[in-house]
Amino acid sequence: MQLFKTLLRVRHYEMDALGHVNNAVYQNYLEQAAIEHSEHLGANLAVYRELGGVFVMRRVEIDYLRPAVAGDTLEVTTWLKEMRGTRAFRCYEIRKQHEDDLLVTAEALWVWVDAKTMRPRPIPNRISDKFLQIQGLGVAE
Repeated sequence: MQLFKTLLRVRHYEMDALGHVNNAVYQNYLEQAAIEHSEHLGANLAVYRELGGVFVMRRVEIDYLRPAVAGDTLEVTTWLKEMRGTRAFRCYEIRKQHEDDLLVTAEALWVWVDAKTMRPRPIPNRISDKFLQIQGLGVAE
């Protein structure tokens, strides 16, 4: 499976009372990595608007292993585990740049929804083809 990596710099306002990144902020990092991955494959907001839909995060499971602090540059790695019907399952790993130790692992369920009704609908082929061709994955029936 194809990995996508992006770098994010931790900002001071993302700290909690203990002086490290607030746990809730990591969900923003996951979302940003997913957006950048999609854009990298040519599925940007303009394409989503044209198709009348968007991915929304429906569920996320995050394991917090080590802290990050303001000024750290984080490497967020993401990849598509599976795509079927209305759903895309995405995995993540977050490390400090140039370090091997994991700070966070996560898995998220993204659902394609109609932009007007916010109701789930099948992921358009134009989107799934972009991901599945690059990822070397097949469509699960």
